[in-house]
Amino acid sequence: MKIVKHIANFSTDEKTFVTIGTFDGVHFGHQKILEKLVSEAKEAGKKAVLLTFFPHPRMVLQKDATIELINTIDERAKLLKKTGLDYLIIHPFSKEFSKTTALEFVKDILVDTFNISKLIIGYDHHFGKNREGNIEQLTEYSHKYNFTVEEIPAQDIDDVSVSSTKVRRALAAGNLKTANNYLGYNFMLNGVVVNGKKLGGKIGYPTANIDVKEAYKLIPKTGVYVVRSFIENNLVFGMMNIGNRPTVNGNHQTIEVHFFDFNEDLYHKSLTVELIYFLRDEHKFDSLDSLVLQLKEDENMARAYLKNNL
Repeated sequence: MKIVKHIANFSTDEKTFVTIGTFDGVHFGHQKILEKLVSEAKEAGKKAVLLTFFPHPRMVLQKDATIELINTIDERAKLLKKTGLDYLIIHPFSKEFSKTTALEFVKDILVDTFNISKLIIGYDHHFGKNREGNIEQLTEYSHKYNFTVEEIPAQDIDDVSVSSTKVRRALAAGNLKTANNYLGYNFMLNGVVVNGKKLGGKIGYPTANIDVKEAYKLIPKTGVYVVRSFIENNLVFGMMNIGNRPTVNGNHQTIEVHFFDFNEDLYHKSLTVELIYFLRDEHKFDSLDSLVLQLKEDENMARAYLKNNL
């Protein structure tokens, strides 16, 4: 799959099958749509193209809206690579772009730039300035510009929407198993290891403090999780705390990972941490000694889970 970071940077002499959307989470519902696109394109000897936008349109058009996405744009791109797409086009969404009319979108982008043969689009999809474009207009334009339109059934689109909502709700509730089942992979956090207060090392549980720079990235419920990471091609397991560290009077949320049987320096390295299992909620303990006892119990529970489930 080739990633193109602006519509203006894409051109092709080959005919394409195209779909458009956010595809946040790239969960089973999304995968079903993309499998259809890819298989139909391959069968017809055409290229499969997904057009997506970043920033998310709501980030641009509704500045005050809080938006939490399951994936960062980089995570989404990595997941989409596995679907068999030929091209992922990530176009920067802006207020100026939002003024593109439905006709301009079809003629200038789909026809003249993408060389479209078929558009696979969601039920009740609206596009263009003020969401003026709809399936009727698309059908009319498709006859004029010689491409076909296939509308994904309402039930399938509803399934996608429900799945995305269920993933977000499950992560907010600490129901990681449900979230991962809907996603079809382990929910992940990506960030750089930064300096912390180094308290973990002093109590026998050194941690890597993960800084997730994307403010829009959904952070799951506070608590302790069993996790895994690939570090220099080695699979390493551990436990992660998301929370405010109330026992030591923490005043902001941190993401700290203690890796088992591992003592390499990770400062300033980028890490992908996959969340496997939710162990417990975050608690405030009476003393550091009580916290250490709980951490030992957490480690025993985490190791037992890994032994019995992996």
